[in-house]
Amino acid sequence: MRFYVYLIISKKINKYTSYVGYTKNVKKRLELHNKSKGAKFTRGQNWILAYSKTYKNKSIAMKEEYKLKKNFKLRNKIKNDFINK
Repeated sequence: MRFYVYLIISKKINKYTSYVGYTKNVKKRLELHNKSKGAKFTRGQNWILAYSKTYKNKSIAMKEEYKLKKNFKLRNKIKNDFINK
């Protein structure tokens, strides 16, 4: 089974917020975030998928999610690259 690590962004009054997670189904997970049924942090905002990467198993995906969550330099680079498209 495949797992995905994803980064979503939301805009609030000229400020962008990002959230990192992992899932088996990115499309369904994004819908849940946008319906305020995702993580508590993401409730009440409109989210856009900025990045996703596929991994072979859950263990690897969880490790990579943790790395991306802690690496603010990389998160900001992904976010800025997406915004400046």
